[in-house]
Amino acid sequence: MKFQVFLASLFSNVKGRHWWLGILIWIAMVAPSQASSVILRVAIQRDVNQVKVGSSTTAVIKDSSGRTVGELPAMSPYSAQAVPGGVALDKWRSNLFWVEPTGKGFVYIGDRWYRGRTLVVPSQKGLSVVNWVALEEYLYSVIGGEMDSRWPLEALKAQAIAARTYALYERERQRNNPLYDLGASPDRWQIYKGVSSESPSTYAAVDATDGKVLTYRNRVILSVFHACSGGHTENSEDVWGSAQPYLRAVPDFDQNIRECNWSRTFSPAEISAQMPEIGNVKQMIPESTSPFGSVKALKIVGDKGEKVLRGEDVRTALRLKSTRFTVSNGNGSFTLTGLGYGHALGMSQWGAYNLASRGYNHLQILNYYYKGVALAPIQVKK
Repeated sequence: MKFQVFLASLFSNVKGRHWWLGILIWIAMVAPSQASSVILRVAIQRDVNQVKVGSSTTAVIKDSSGRTVGELPAMSPYSAQAVPGGVALDKWRSNLFWVEPTGKGFVYIGDRWYRGRTLVVPSQKGLSVVNWVALEEYLYSVIGGEMDSRWPLEALKAQAIAARTYALYERERQRNNPLYDLGASPDRWQIYKGVSSESPSTYAAVDATDGKVLTYRNRVILSVFHACSGGHTENSEDVWGSAQPYLRAVPDFDQNIRECNWSRTFSPAEISAQMPEIGNVKQMIPESTSPFGSVKALKIVGDKGEKVLRGEDVRTALRLKSTRFTVSNGNGSFTLTGLGYGHALGMSQWGAYNLASRGYNHLQILNYYYKGVALAPIQVKK
């Protein structure tokens, strides 16, 4: 069962003299069993004017030269603000700041607690706050964010390897990004909620697979995953337009999952609001589908013109759960009835759950969803 701990509330709802004791007990419970030599830069806040930062223990504040400029007392949030030429943090001004907790403290960013340390740095539209965290400790949180931590351990272990592989793929892809390797928002990256989504089962899954990644021809793969495909995963070229040899369509094991059966009704006005250039919507026509029923191209016809959505744009433009749907028109509205949740590429999380429940181990699950891959220890440039 996940720890339902919301430490952020302590900053605003502290009552009683011994509130700090709970924090000390929590820190002792979740102290990492190991440290990773690979550090990830995870952007928690991007292009904001102001954000709260703090630490569960006394934090050392450093400037860009590494010089200590002061300390933040434990459990005291401070506002970091964008100012001309840099960042203001309490009484200090600099072109950037590091917030480094002492001991085994956690850092506070926005409204959540995280492991590691915090970098507050100017960005194009204000400031960004980046959590520098060890890879394996990052994964303690991600596994609980991406899967229910009560699921079978073999499913969680499969998720740990897929998530570790994805993080390292993004780290390499963003090597020239001066600020971060990946973000925390689920629309573009993995779900990262800090310590609130950690639990004993996520520690077990990460520790049991420590340092293991998926490779294809000795290169780390883009190990994408999704909630459920609705019966069959897809080939990458039918979703993203480019073929990846390890992202091949396979029959899935995620049918009859309630979250993966959906229906959405749009009025013409709702669609027109998203695409005002085509005017009042008259028709929605699936122009082409994949061999497994996903819509590859959706034509939307209005009284001022038409627009064709292709690939992932079919799902994201209309904020649909998936692209596997049929369209019906009644009473002037359009009803889309679909299966699946996500892009249907790579590992189905509900499929992994069902396979693990049937006794399959994490390696069998991964080899089913990612074709021709090998399991290898991480080898990255630091």
